[in-house]
Amino acid sequence: MQYHLNGFKPGNYQIADSARQPASPPPMVDLPTEVDVLIVGCGPAGLALARQLSEFADIKTCIVEQKPGPLLFGQADGISCRTMEIMEGFNSSELLVKETYQLHQNAFWEPDAQHPENIKRTHKVRDARLGLSEFTHGVVNQARLHDILLEGMANSVTHLIPHYNRRLLELEVDKSLTQNLSAHPITATFERKDATPSSKVETIKARYVVGCDGARSAVRKNLGIELQGDSANKAWGVMDVLLVTDFPDIRVKSFIQSKDNGAVMIVPREGGYLVRLYVELDLLDKGHRAAELNLTVDDIIAKAKLILNPYQLDVKEVAWWSIYEVGQRVAESFDDTPAGNPQGLIPRAFVAGDACHTHSPKGGWGLNTSLPDTFNLGWKLAAVLQGKSDPRLLQTYEAERRKVAFMLINADREMSALVATRPTADKNSQPVKKSTADIEQFVARQNGFIAGTSIGYDQSYLCTGHENQHLATGFHIGERFHSAKAVRLADGCPVHLGHLNKADGRWRLFIFGSQQSPLEATSDSARLVDFLANAATSPVQKYTPAGADIDSVIDLYAVFQQQDLSIEAMPELLWPAKGRYGLRDYEKIFRTDQAMDIFEQRGIDRTRGCMVVVRPDQHIATILPLNGYDQLSAFFDAFMLP
Repeated sequence: MQYHLNGFKPGNYQIADSARQPASPPPMVDLPTEVDVLIVGCGPAGLALARQLSEFADIKTCIVEQKPGPLLFGQADGISCRTMEIMEGFNSSELLVKETYQLHQNAFWEPDAQHPENIKRTHKVRDARLGLSEFTHGVVNQARLHDILLEGMANSVTHLIPHYNRRLLELEVDKSLTQNLSAHPITATFERKDATPSSKVETIKARYVVGCDGARSAVRKNLGIELQGDSANKAWGVMDVLLVTDFPDIRVKSFIQSKDNGAVMIVPREGGYLVRLYVELDLLDKGHRAAELNLTVDDIIAKAKLILNPYQLDVKEVAWWSIYEVGQRVAESFDDTPAGNPQGLIPRAFVAGDACHTHSPKGGWGLNTSLPDTFNLGWKLAAVLQGKSDPRLLQTYEAERRKVAFMLINADREMSALVATRPTADKNSQPVKKSTADIEQFVARQNGFIAGTSIGYDQSYLCTGHENQHLATGFHIGERFHSAKAVRLADGCPVHLGHLNKADGRWRLFIFGSQQSPLEATSDSARLVDFLANAATSPVQKYTPAGADIDSVIDLYAVFQQQDLSIEAMPELLWPAKGRYGLRDYEKIFRTDQAMDIFEQRGIDRTRGCMVVVRPDQHIATILPLNGYDQLSAFFDAFMLP
């Protein structure tokens, strides 16, 4: 798709530039007085959490934002492979795939050895993230991602919409009530900022609160949680521009280092014309902020022109620009419990996204770490609020996501130093060697982390069974379920199995059958299905509420190697009767295909087969042998409530 030809216009890219209008904020209505979950902040973390919770009619959610309306000009632009997978969980990946600029190449530029005042391309390479997912790393205005999440919220069963124009004045957590899980220990006071003669103060009580309100988070400050870390005292300018240039790689992600004038990183934007430039600026004295430089967008443009010599830049329009300083910080805690939580308290207040980790924007990690933060937390809140899981499940949020935050800032610190020509604030230090080879090596080494596909959670009761990893070497316990295709038995349709893992709070149990036909009563596959169908023994049956569909809590699928199977011969549990009319579900049984054999692609033991249990956030919880009945029951019994 192409757009922005005659100027940048925010809004729905499915509408022509000439007709496009940005979304209007909903009318101001009073805040509710009492909710289950209060979300503060409408960034990627807040909206992803709200989108997930909006699917549960029995959970009352409120999301509040200080800005007057939806975001129009996004600070973030990169959409990682993993974020695309999460958006597929919301049934929203197709639009993003259609609208984003797809990153397929990286170009590297250095000073020309013959004419060092000029830059010269050294080489181009295939983007290292290609092939890590069925999705490609893309670039699009962050506001479009917001729009898609907002639309999903509004169209959900709860018709959830944000409350804009509210500033958090005070947040209190009544410690005497935090372990009474039916209580509402959170009291939040907001100042309403709409155009009324006098501001109005509103108070809301909540069972849980999640601060998704950015690096200067009022929630974090009210909870007394500090950000810990440092600043490299290095300033960069960033701008989204429409320009005319003879620079040949303007539509390729490019890393450029000049001899004396600094560095530029170019990121092509969606629509075919818009481009983002990260421009290395001056060093900052210790304790100083980038805002104190008093630089304008014209200063950033002038510096970019110097770095890109001998190529010409004629900037026609600046859609958005900013100046920032490089720094990496992580919150000392991600919830309101004491450090280490020695008493095993249940957290009631959380921080997520930029509220608990800050870094430079060059790696495109902000949105792509913030959104998975609350994708991790959302299903846990829902499971506890619905009485499906032990409340201690909420303790795992900090344990799992704080580790990722430290990985993030370490990677950002390394990349920030590599991209800059003088990475530190020491003005007496020598510039780094003018070579982009280290950048290329870093990208190749960190490609799984950059794509978000290699991020995994440590061993715990939610990630276990590592002794069985050899049964499926391509499904890494703790990491996300790496999708591959199988053929649906009922109609011969090829399907990405990862796309079955929707963001609806359900667990998925995949049976990968052994070399014996499931039609043989003595096969491990047949015996496992018999076990799961037995109400006296089955964890699937145990945790399904009376009167609910059999897949309402644990959703069962089967993938077999045999090619001569037919749906009518399969056990009833694998094509169950569901809903008010008892209609059959024909979309739970699959077979392999020689052209796309998932057993080969994901290293699944053909002789023995295995079970793969997938969490509601698409991460693999455990791998078990097909006869691991007791282990399967013990896994769910560790945290589920019947």
